[in-house]
Amino acid sequence: MSPLGQRHVPVLGREAVSLLAPRPGGTYLDATFGAGGYSRMILEIEGTQVIGIDRDRTAVAGGFDLVDQSGGRLTLVESRFSELGEVCAAQGVSTIDGVVMDVGVSSMQLDQAGRGFSFRLDGPLDMRMGQDGPTAADVVARGPESLLADIIYLFGEERHSRAVARAIVAARREAPITTTRALADLVGRVVRSKPGDIHPATRTFQGLRIFVNEELDELQLALSAAERVLKPGGRLAVVSFHSLEDRIVKNFLAERGKSGGGSRHLPEVAQVAPSFDLLTRRPIVPGEDEIAGNPRARSAKLRGAARTGAPAHPNGALPSWPRLSDLARGG
Repeated sequence: MSPLGQRHVPVLGREAVSLLAPRPGGTYLDATFGAGGYSRMILEIEGTQVIGIDRDRTAVAGGFDLVDQSGGRLTLVESRFSELGEVCAAQGVSTIDGVVMDVGVSSMQLDQAGRGFSFRLDGPLDMRMGQDGPTAADVVARGPESLLADIIYLFGEERHSRAVARAIVAARREAPITTTRALADLVGRVVRSKPGDIHPATRTFQGLRIFVNEELDELQLALSAAERVLKPGGRLAVVSFHSLEDRIVKNFLAERGKSGGGSRHLPEVAQVAPSFDLLTRRPIVPGEDEIAGNPRARSAKLRGAARTGAPAHPNGALPSWPRLSDLARGG
């Protein structure tokens, strides 16, 4: 066992760190610290420095032992990964050699009933990765039926979203929906499933979780922030767990990895130089052994790219999907 221990190995962890190609003396950003799996593997390379970010205060506190074991080479910051540029600046770091992200809810969060992420364990309907903002129970209690339907359809990809939203609104007139079991049971009465199918509440829970944490906006902002802080040759590795996330990563890298902006019909428009060279034309997926040992890995996809010397592309407008501000306005 190495001096830094061999505790948590994230999904596609070794493949992601291999894409990152950490080198002695390099500075790396673990944008989703979690249980510290990526950071631990990067720190195995002599002289590396790691900045770890997590919006979950529990995850940051859980990494203090690794901070001690690293001999000062690991710095942990409680923050959203969309703010990684500000985090680097606060640490006096202008450019970095690599960024790794594991997008979505962590196994630790799923396994804690009190966090309210999973219908497998009864607990308060919370779902917040951080300590602030409305809970899933607040969304279920206050969201207009149309907003709830949009959240569940767009973020949960649940085709019965209107029926689920209608059932939620009817049920909350009788009593507040405040626990994961109450919501899962309610959805289970609306969405029928066959033996072998996923739990009928899976997609509804996913949709609410993504909305509560503004996960898709966070991902898009984090990718753009990584583009701005990576030095030429610096590498980006992103592991995602469902199609919505992977599509954002794929489209971002595809757009940044090609020239654009010019036309033979409009020759005066300057070409936009690619800011990334793709390292993965197709996503890397887990092998059978990893899936057998960790069923959560089955949907994981890893994509990576290396930063060119071109300027970062301008940030585009975020998509017009439901946001927490819609809840404050009443839909």
